[in-house]
Formats: sequence, C-alpha cells, structure tokens
Amino acid sequence: MDNRAIKIKKLFSSGNAVVIACDHGEFDGPIPGMVDIKATVSKINPDVDGVLMSPASLRYTGEYFARRNSPLVITRLNWDTVYCFHWNYKDAPAVEAFSPQEMISMGGEIALISLTLKTGSEKTDANNVRVFRNLTAEAHRFGIPVIGEYFPVESDNKSAEEMHSEVKIGCRIITELGADIIKTFYTNKFTEVVEGCSIPILALGAAKLPTQIDALKLAYNEIRDGAKGVVFGRNAIQVPDPSKFQKALIDVVKKQQQPEKAAREYGLKD
Repeated sequence: MDNRAIKIKKLFSSGNAVVIACDHGEFDGPIPGMVDIKATVSKINPDVDGVLMSPASLRYTGEYFARRNSPLVITRLNWDTVYCFHWNYKDAPAVEAFSPQEMISMGGEIALISLTLKTGSEKTDANNVRVFRNLTAEAHRFGIPVIGEYFPVESDNKSAEEMHSEVKIGCRIITELGADIIKTFYTNKFTEVVEGCSIPILALGAAKLPTQIDALKLAYNEIRDGAKGVVFGRNAIQVPDPSKFQKALIDVVKKQQQPEKAAREYGLKD
C-alpha cells in the first residue's frame, strides 16, 4: 500500500468522512466565522476526518494539525474566479496557485483540485482541463491523493434541479481525468451522479442554510443518496458552537442518526 492509498484509507477509516472547509479566505477574504483563521481552526471538533485549507494558511494553524490523531490536512492547489461571487466574475478560468511540492512542504496531505466547465468559452474549458490534469498527474507522482471538485458557473443562482445534468457529467469527467475522490454539489437526482462515478463522492454543504437542523437534514439526505461523506464550511462554522454542531454532523454522517435527534442530543438551537 503506497502513501496515496494510505491517506485515502485514513480519510474513510471510520466510515463516511466528515471534512470541514476553512479555505474561503482564498476567494472571499475574511468572512464571518473565519476572520481569524487560527481561532476558526481551534474550534474544529478533533473527531472530524479532514480540514480543507489553503496551503499558506498552514503557516498560522500548524499547531492544531501537529497533535496526535489530528484530522487530515486537505489543501487546495488551483485558483478559479468561479468562487469569487462578490466580484461577479463570469469566465471561470483556473490557474495553478500551489504546486504539489509546495503543498507537501507546507504540511498538506491530500490535494483538492477544482474543475469548472460550460464557462461559455471552449478555450477556457480546455485550459481548465489542462490545469486539472497537470496538477493531478503531478500530485500522483508524489503519492498525493486528489479530491477533484466539480463546481458549476454561477452555482449560487442555480437550484439543485438546474445543476443536476452538469454535475452528473462533470463528475464523470473528473473521474475519467484521474481524481481519487470527488467533491461536488448535492442535486435532486444525486443517486444518478453517484452511479455514474466509480470513486467516492463527498457532497457539499454549499450556501449557509437558515438553521442548523436544515444543515443536518442536508447531510442526512446526501448520505442517504450515496455520498461517502460531506464537506461543510459555513454551515459548520458560522454557528454558535462549531464543535457541538460538528459532533452532531458526525453522528448524522457516520451513524445515519436522524437530524432532529442529533440536534436534541447536542442542544443545538437557532
């Protein structure tokens, strides 16, 4: 078993995976709950399986991940305007931001590489594929697993129904381009997305939901429909007690506990 296989096995070592995303500052700047990234990371429940960061932020948060049995460090390698909702970018070109070698030197263990297609420009789409494939191949040469994220253009303005066809096709493309795991949006026919891919899928929490119960229900539905884990950011951090919510999330994702029961058990109130 090589390093790549070991990291993947570790991510899913206790069943379905729970990953907390803290990389928003790379695109959005300081947002509520993530202004002080050291304070944000310090509130993450240690029982989660992974934490998604920008590689450079590990300079300020390394102590958290240096502890025994700390979550895996997942780091994003490319940068894409598709995430900059506040600036209303439309073209969604991707560029390499960090190399796999830099990621390793900064403490990263698993790479996340995003892909956006249907940008309106065939040239941009082709270049995004080139960036994705080049980084994936380089990561694999160093024994680094790759989580491929399919992220549609203007996802904040699209419903689960509107995104389904694109997500279904995009995730299969990511599989064929060599990713080990997928991260993407939950859709209204998510089982079709899962059936079309031969690798595990982690489903997003995406936009902040009105209540913590809503977020737990989303996670429950994602696992019910075939996801092998979740990646929650704002819904797991922009809450009164992130560690308690994340514990409830763990129970829902790993034990398929009913969301209402998990919320009561941990005293979650909105």
